Amino acid sequence: MSTIRIAPSILSADFAKLGEEVRAIDEAGADWIHCDVMDGHFVPNITFGPDVLKAIRPHTKKFFDVHLMIAPVDPYTEAFAKAGADLISFHVEAGPHPHRTIQAIKAQGKKAGIVLNPGTPASAAEPLIGDVDLILLMTVNPGFGGQSFIHSVVDKIAQVRALIGERPIALEIDGGATPETAPLAVKAGADVLVAGSAVFKGGPSAYAGNIAAIRKAAETARGDWV
Repeated sequence: MSTIRIAPSILSADFAKLGEEVRAIDEAGADWIHCDVMDGHFVPNITFGPDVLKAIRPHTKKFFDVHLMIAPVDPYTEAFAKAGADLISFHVEAGPHPHRTIQAIKAQGKKAGIVLNPGTPASAAEPLIGDVDLILLMTVNPGFGGQSFIHSVVDKIAQVRALIGERPIALEIDGGATPETAPLAVKAGADVLVAGSAVFKGGPSAYAGNIAAIRKAAETARGDWV
């Protein structure tokens, strides 16, 4: 049984002090740091580019989970790899040849993931499943933090978990993860939970408690909370 990992999304951090925020969630118990990159074209918001990723990389040794919501994606994978990403995931609709994109990411020595929007069927992962390290299912429509969890995606989590089988592939959900919704995703098969607002609410003094609450709810639902 894989370990539950909590990946706070810095989309919900205070951008005026991003390095401090990254250090704070590291110290508060984050397993991964989730970096949402948006281009104002593929999704209706703009966040940051590889220079910001490079700037925050020295603030933590934690795994950088970089989620590219940009199209076309291919021209940018190398820049994010060099900026310090450990894993780069992209939406299957963001380029004409997703296999080639996966190969380009791995050629940089990084792990590769694919992302399915709420309206993208689980079957879209099937042709790529032998080549990826992670599958990310959006549990909100991509573009903005603070949205509510889309419950209909729970069935798709189970479908993708069945496709993964015994392969060593992480199954991540992104959007609306809270102590209330995390158990639904975990019971269906998710093992990485991206949480933005639910982690960053209350400021730095609350981060450890927020992360612990999500982790406890998830692990209790799966039966491995001790």
